[in-house]
Amino acid sequence: MEDLVFSLNATLPIFLMMMLGYFLRRVGIVTQAFADAANSFVFKICLPLVLFDDLYQMDIAAAWDGGFVAFCAAATLASIVLCWLVSRAFGRQPWRGEFIQASYRSGAAFLGIAFLQSIYGEAGVAPLMVIGAVPIYNVSAVIILELMRPGKETRGVSPELIRQTLKGIATNPIILGIVAGVAWALLRIPMPAVLGTAVHDVGAIATPLGLIALGASFSFRRAFAVGTPSVISSAIKLVGLELVFLPLALALGFTGQKLVAVMMMLGLPSTVSGYVMARNMGYEGDVNSSVVMLTTLLSSVTITFWLWLLKSHGLV
Repeated sequence: MEDLVFSLNATLPIFLMMMLGYFLRRVGIVTQAFADAANSFVFKICLPLVLFDDLYQMDIAAAWDGGFVAFCAAATLASIVLCWLVSRAFGRQPWRGEFIQASYRSGAAFLGIAFLQSIYGEAGVAPLMVIGAVPIYNVSAVIILELMRPGKETRGVSPELIRQTLKGIATNPIILGIVAGVAWALLRIPMPAVLGTAVHDVGAIATPLGLIALGASFSFRRAFAVGTPSVISSAIKLVGLELVFLPLALALGFTGQKLVAVMMMLGLPSTVSGYVMARNMGYEGDVNSSVVMLTTLLSSVTITFWLWLLKSHGLV
C-alpha cells in the first residue's frame, strides 16, 4: 500500500493539473488559442530554461554517464524499428507514417521533466535522457513522415530533407537549452544572483502551465475518432515498448532516477508536436491526434502502474 501511495502521489498531481486545464477550457476560462500559445511558450522558453537551470551549476564531468545516454539512444532507435515493422502489417496506408511516429515519439522532454520533478524534486538525469532520445525522435520523425507521405512512398531522402532536418535539430529550443547549460558549466561562468533567480522562476512555471495547456487541448471525441490503428499504436506506446526495453535497462543495472527516466522515455503519452508535424507534412492527422488523446487519457493508469511496479521491487 505504501508503494501504491508513493506512485499515486507522484502521478496524480500531474494528471489533476491536466484535468484542471480541461475543466477551464470547458467552462470557457481558457481558450484553444491560449492553450496553443502557452504550449509554444513552454516549449520555446520555459523548458529550455528548466534544463539550463539544472545544468549550469552541475559538475558535468561527474554527472555524465555515456552508457546511460547510449542506452537511451539505442532503445529509441530500436523502438522506431519495431514500430516500423508493426506498421508493415497495415500495408500502404496513407496514415502509416503517422502510426509509426505516434507509436514511438513521446513528450519525453516536457512530461519526463515534470514526473522526475514530482518524484525527486529536480529534473535530475532528464537532460541526459533528452540528449540520448530527443534528437533521434526529431530526425526520425522528419524522415519517416517524408518517406511515407501519402502518395509519395517511393520518394528518397533528398539533400533538402537532410538540410531541413539538421536545421531543425540545431534550432530545437530543448537542445539549445542543454547546450547552453553545458557550455556555461564547463566554462564556469559566474551567474549573477538576479539573473539566476529570473531563470529559475521562469523555468518553474513550465510544469503547471504546460500541463494546464495540454489538458485544455484534450478532446474525448478525437481520442476515439479512429479505431484499430490508434488502439494498437497506443498499446505499443504505453505498454509494448516498456515490456521490451525496461527489462533490458534493469539487466544493465539502471535503478533510481535513471530507471524512472527510461520508463518515462518509453511509456509517456505520444507528443502533440507529432500531430502538428504530420499535419504540416500532408497527412490527415486523424491517427496521430487520436493516439495523442488516447495515450494522454490512459497513461494516468499505465504510468502509475509502472512506477508502482518499480517501487514495489525497491528499484526506485
